[in-house]
Amino acid sequence: MNKSFSLLITILLFQNSLQGQITDIVKSDSISSVLHQENIGKITFMSKPIPLEEYKAADFLDYYEIKEKGDLNIRTFLGNSLTNYLHLLSPEMPADELTQNGNYQFTFYIDSFVVYTENLNPGAGSAQNKNTKTVFRVPLISSTDEDSWGRFLWNRFMMKGGQDALSSGIHLLKIEIRPYLNSSTLLVGNKIAEGTIRLKINQQEEKFIPENLLAIQKIKATADWEIASEEPNHEKIRELNKKILTEEFKDITSVVVIKDGKLILEEYFNGSNRNSLHDTRSVGKSFASTLTGFAIRDGYLQNENQKLGTFYPLKTFSNYSTQKENISIKDLLTMSSSFDGSDRNDQSPGNEENMYPTANWVTFTLNLPTDSLKQNGQQWDYFTAGVILIGDILHKSIPEGLEKYAERTLFKPLEIANYEWQYTPQKVVNTAGGIKMNSLELAKFGQLYKNSGLWKGRQIIPQNWVDQSLSHHIKIPDTENEYYGYLFWNKCYISENNKYEAYYCSGNGGNKIIIFKNEPLVIVITSTAYNKSYGHYQADKIVENYLLPSFVRSKIIKK
Repeated sequence: MNKSFSLLITILLFQNSLQGQITDIVKSDSISSVLHQENIGKITFMSKPIPLEEYKAADFLDYYEIKEKGDLNIRTFLGNSLTNYLHLLSPEMPADELTQNGNYQFTFYIDSFVVYTENLNPGAGSAQNKNTKTVFRVPLISSTDEDSWGRFLWNRFMMKGGQDALSSGIHLLKIEIRPYLNSSTLLVGNKIAEGTIRLKINQQEEKFIPENLLAIQKIKATADWEIASEEPNHEKIRELNKKILTEEFKDITSVVVIKDGKLILEEYFNGSNRNSLHDTRSVGKSFASTLTGFAIRDGYLQNENQKLGTFYPLKTFSNYSTQKENISIKDLLTMSSSFDGSDRNDQSPGNEENMYPTANWVTFTLNLPTDSLKQNGQQWDYFTAGVILIGDILHKSIPEGLEKYAERTLFKPLEIANYEWQYTPQKVVNTAGGIKMNSLELAKFGQLYKNSGLWKGRQIIPQNWVDQSLSHHIKIPDTENEYYGYLFWNKCYISENNKYEAYYCSGNGGNKIIIFKNEPLVIVITSTAYNKSYGHYQADKIVENYLLPSFVRSKIIKK
């Protein structure tokens, strides 16, 4: 027996012995029904959401034919609640921290091969359910679009390899569930449930697409962009157009590519055109970053290290603390403030969905408590309400107000005239993602950053602000080498086994402005796949599988 195998056996035996020694940290639901007792550790499948009290072994599916409009649910029978399983991974951590930092890990197998593993976001499911539930049901496929993290998990699995693995025919799907905890390090526990089902996939009848729709769309002359003489890879773009037109890539409205500062691809879909104003949601956050840089340049702000206490009488708001007093503009720009707010966690007090119904979004944000587990500038957590504060600080600090300032300093120099702001309840422009713009104007914004702030020979954005914005200020948790700058994202796209680093603006639905660091490319993708789990994943596939192979001639050496 080799040493590695012996060590693994020792660890498993030690972990199993711990399970017998560590007492539960919370009281979970009892395991009283015969059905539950006989199926502990089993994931069962059903074609419709049958109430638990009516559910019986005869309802368990072992075969299912996937149809365009159908329903596939799982019901999982556990031996304990999730929180108690997490307690085994970190016996010293209190229950509330376990639920904030842990959840289920799902692994999907097709025909005995691992296709996709996901650590479910800690915000999926309530703390109460994590503490008590020993049985749970979620839809994987729902004909009624039932609101559940299960549907989004299934869609991510399909986008991340499931769709390719489930070719026409019959396949064996196996799902395994483990508890995971991610605080300072990632800890994954033993398997707590598994289930299998045979899936039948019918060959889809191929839709006929007229040749004129598959072909690359002709670029009309425009005063704003010089048209490139270089030709794209026609076959790749045809393949991409076909996937959009057959709705394998859904809800895409435009794809624009700028190469070497010239317009080389301009494609529109689903009723949009060159003049369409796209609601790109949180792409607008990056514009707030630009305007912050302008305000510092023009002396309306001292620098990004100024604290909230400089701008607001925080003692007049709820939940005052010195920690809140010391939140800086930089903390808001990098999504690393100590506010108890997370858009990734449905149960978070500062979740953006709690803000929108309120009469004053700034008051809502300033009334929030701080999170004792967060240190300012140390931990990334997506927090839309913090960008509302940035907009309010700018609006109060600039004599002419933020809207006129944005027009004078950014949009006029870029010759952007056709755009629409959305507003907060206080009639301030919504810096959290409330600007509509056409695709070629969005491309100007991306190219401005690609040019290090230069536009037609004029330095629009100070170069030092561009450099600060497009930097690795803070690592995004639960990712591999992804970072956040000043309201800009950063990661590497992988195409044909090569890495291409990019900074990008990102909005709900898969809306993107992508600025490549080492390639002369800016890409704009607009989409209406709002709140759809496939939105961002399909945008990445479009870039990696079709656009980069079409426009990159020299390959980056693999690291």
